Amino acid sequence: MNYDFDAIIERRGTGCEKWDDLAAVFGTDDVLPFWVADMDFAAAPGILAAVRAKAAHPVYGYHVKEESFFAAAMDWERRRHGWEVGRSWLVNTPGVVSSLGAAVLALTDPGDKIVIQPPVYPPFFSCVTRNGRQVVENPLRQRGGRWEMDLDDLESKLGPDVKMLVLCSPHNPVGRVWTRDELLALGEICLRHDITVVADEIHCDLVFSGHRHVPFATLGPELAARTVTFFSPSKTFNIAGTYTSLAVVPDPGRRAKYGALLAGLGMTSGNLFGLAAAEAAFKTGEDWLDTLLPYLEDNADLLAAFVGREMPGIKVAKPEGTYLAWLDFRGRFADHAALNEFLVGAAKVGLNDGLSFGHQGKGFARFNFACPRALMLEGLSRIAAALKMRG
Repeated sequence: MNYDFDAIIERRGTGCEKWDDLAAVFGTDDVLPFWVADMDFAAAPGILAAVRAKAAHPVYGYHVKEESFFAAAMDWERRRHGWEVGRSWLVNTPGVVSSLGAAVLALTDPGDKIVIQPPVYPPFFSCVTRNGRQVVENPLRQRGGRWEMDLDDLESKLGPDVKMLVLCSPHNPVGRVWTRDELLALGEICLRHDITVVADEIHCDLVFSGHRHVPFATLGPELAARTVTFFSPSKTFNIAGTYTSLAVVPDPGRRAKYGALLAGLGMTSGNLFGLAAAEAAFKTGEDWLDTLLPYLEDNADLLAAFVGREMPGIKVAKPEGTYLAWLDFRGRFADHAALNEFLVGAAKVGLNDGLSFGHQGKGFARFNFACPRALMLEGLSRIAAALKMRG
């Protein structure tokens, strides 16, 4: 089928966070938004049909989580990632962020230390601190313009009070798709120190040519037994508003603790429309995704080339996955507040503030390029023109 990713779809006035919350976030609605990590594309036709079919029935009562939903998710992981997921391992959850918080509560104790690898998705911080645990930062490092894990730093920070590591794979916001060797090296450290790994793999399907996502739990039975993996069709198919995800917990002991915590919080019910959308995505969305990925990669290539050509002093590495670019403005802005004022006031664009990803994000901003190409180029052109005016 032909899918029109160049089509401009009006999202204002629909209760859309990305477009309707601009004044609250940026102080003005006179900016083009490239912040919230959803796509400005219509969902796949099979998903739209499934949701419309559910909506056509006049009763929206409590819904059974049918086995076909779990079977579709298992088949997706098998086809796309070569991962044979056991049915008993799967737990339906209402979203990755809430699932992460639940894992922290279920599998660690108050006061325990949890490792995160900033700059990283902001809820990683809050899911730890708001639940009475302590953050241990193992910052990524840049080498030759490429972001890497600093495993020597990690090893130096581990002790008996560090119980968990939260892995972002692929990584948001730096766009790395971790290699098998990188993940194995991380896994060896976690085995030695008896660390539970919580793997946020929500961007696992959004990987560009020359790279391959490796589910952390596929690295061997010992690592699988200490890993809780979260994945969802929400980012892949642009259905984040349906709040449906899955946890994969191979170890029976951890699964029992996690399931009991979810039950205690009343988080075990599925969303009527979310389950329908997710199942349809896994069953019917592959052609749509295979058409989307080259479009996104072309956007990534164009973005990187545009920054290199039109934005002197600004740096960006083409992401290996996700649809997020991590723009480095430090060559032009010594003051982070001045950078934010420039982007909103002069360039009239709404990007994610780099500092929200940790102090390592000072001087950076995150640009979401999952939008029609003309819209992306308009945003980049605004930044370039404002930089030229600034001198």
